[in-house]
Amino acid sequence: MTVHPSLQTYADAWTHSIESIAELVKPLPEAEWNRRTPCPAWSVRDIVSHIIGMESEQLGDPRPIHSLPRDLYHVQNDFARYMEMQVDVRRHHTAPEMTSELEYTIIRRARQLRNESRAPETMVRAPLGAEQTLELALRMRAFDVWVHEQDLRATLGQPGNLDSPGATIVRDTLLEALPKVVAEDAGAPAGSAVVLDVHGPLEFLRTVRVDAEGRGSVDGSPSLGPVVTLAMDWETYFLLACGRVRAASVAERIKIEGDEDLAGAILRNFAVTP
Repeated sequence: MTVHPSLQTYADAWTHSIESIAELVKPLPEAEWNRRTPCPAWSVRDIVSHIIGMESEQLGDPRPIHSLPRDLYHVQNDFARYMEMQVDVRRHHTAPEMTSELEYTIIRRARQLRNESRAPETMVRAPLGAEQTLELALRMRAFDVWVHEQDLRATLGQPGNLDSPGATIVRDTLLEALPKVVAEDAGAPAGSAVVLDVHGPLEFLRTVRVDAEGRGSVDGSPSLGPVVTLAMDWETYFLLACGRVRAASVAERIKIEGDEDLAGAILRNFAVTP
């Protein structure tokens, strides 16, 4: 246990997902590391490189001194450039180099988490030279590794862990962004309610309510007269919310009741990850 039990949930979810990733990639032959994944522009190697890099930064390791090529057209802003640095610096690493660095990084991070004695509100390193609380940092690492575990599983044809500890953290984190999607981005009218009905390995029903000032909030109570109800399976939900698919490509997996124009606006704005 860490000194602060509130951090343990995130540490356990992170451990479960990152060890699953290590098991997935350890037996891969060299050619498999170049396969494209659902994560835009990244291969299997790129995802593992990203995970190694982000965990290394949480350990306090210095960032690599490296110049990005000019032809990485998916890199369009400072955040993308920051993330790409740890990826591009490993693009020529071999499969054994990748798996050994991943395993060593997991060992070091697991030791750090076992010995963690800082308070959850302690400020720690964040991307682009910013700071965030230790609790948010651990939450976002648990989120990140689960989503990338699913990227790898989809690529390698090994589905699983859709209801793991990391999945619950991803669900809760994505739901926090839903009021903005519905009220601000999609422009749901004041006084309206939108219901999201999700089935599958993670099953939940949430209502986004827009108040008289146009502000959104989310709760678990059903609405008697929602302006829109969206029903889909959990995998479709997180793929949409994490920008892995567009609504048009999974339309047969989404059931819409109510205002179709508003539903379309919600689905167009559903992706909330950078």
